[in-house]
Amino acid sequence: MDDQTTHESTPIFQRIKDYLLAEIAAGTWKEGDVIPSEQALVKQFGVSRMTVNRAVRELTSEQVLTRRQGSGTYVAQQKYQATLLEIKSIADEVRARGHAHRSSLQQLERGKASELLAKQFGLPPGHQLYHSVIIHFENGVPIQVEDRWVNPLCAPDYMEQDFNLVTPNEYLVKAAPLQGASFSIEALAPPREIADMLAIDTRQPCLVLRRQTLSLGQVATIATMWHPGHRYQFAGSFSAH
Repeated sequence: MDDQTTHESTPIFQRIKDYLLAEIAAGTWKEGDVIPSEQALVKQFGVSRMTVNRAVRELTSEQVLTRRQGSGTYVAQQKYQATLLEIKSIADEVRARGHAHRSSLQQLERGKASELLAKQFGLPPGHQLYHSVIIHFENGVPIQVEDRWVNPLCAPDYMEQDFNLVTPNEYLVKAAPLQGASFSIEALAPPREIADMLAIDTRQPCLVLRRQTLSLGQVATIATMWHPGHRYQFAGSFSAH
């Protein structure tokens, strides 16, 4: 069998990339640390030098690693970029208004990436993902249902968090520092389960924010956040330079 693939049809070079990313995310290697040599990885995975070189080369082009001639390959300094829509914890937003925030965890599970999710994350179909559904309250009134999928390679301890005490955003800011994000906002009628969690009628429109965040050179999370249209508004500002 070609060492580029496994019986699970996951390319070996991708497995090596996943391993390196997971070790960086777990803090085994921090910014500026040298990673194992290509020869060491060849021995560890039992593959060709070319396969290891492809994994390292791709992570270098994604600015996760940096090569220094004659010295080795190091974990690169992460370059964070600001987004037009500032990513805040909803708990901070509520508290900034002088109100009380509370969250209620509805679902926390491990799942396999569907074909669509796998494509959005840039992972092979069936790759493990973490999934959470949380209701956020402001002064006891539900104002957001947060439906979030998480890449375990970026946030390995996601399933161990108590999301009744800390929001996913607050955890992810530390575990998977933001490199970039893309988002869309639209008005939609909520499905029955969402409407029930928000204590509204299915005929009442919701403002739906879909956001994809990047960390360590890969997609870290994909979240869909439902807000009752009559209770919530988006606001922001930017300056021209």
